[in-house]
Amino acid sequence: MIIIFFSLLLQLHPITNTIWMFALIFIIFYFFMIRPQINKQKIEKNFQENLKKGRNIVTNSGLHGKIINITDNFCVLETILGKIKIEKNTISKDSTKLRYGYEWEEEKKNNLKKC
Repeated sequence: MIIIFFSLLLQLHPITNTIWMFALIFIIFYFFMIRPQINKQKIEKNFQENLKKGRNIVTNSGLHGKIINITDNFCVLETILGKIKIEKNTISKDSTKLRYGYEWEEEKKNNLKKC
């Protein structure tokens, strides 16, 4: 019944065919591109908010270091070169997990045991 309605609707006006096509394209873009990106941003933000002192991290530019101080928006890293102050949003979750994944998995298991 619904299929017949839509087929009749598409045959009545050629402009409705174009409108339905653009609506379908928007729906596809939303579910395959926009929504996953929003979820990824939420996960990245959660990761950056839950950083703690003593963790080894990797920045987006590839800088490796250990967190020695944290404020609301900044972190102080201890690297081979010395202490460096960086913004939290430059810390990469994906690069950190690739390089120091074992530490993050152990902490995740410990957090699950506490709950």
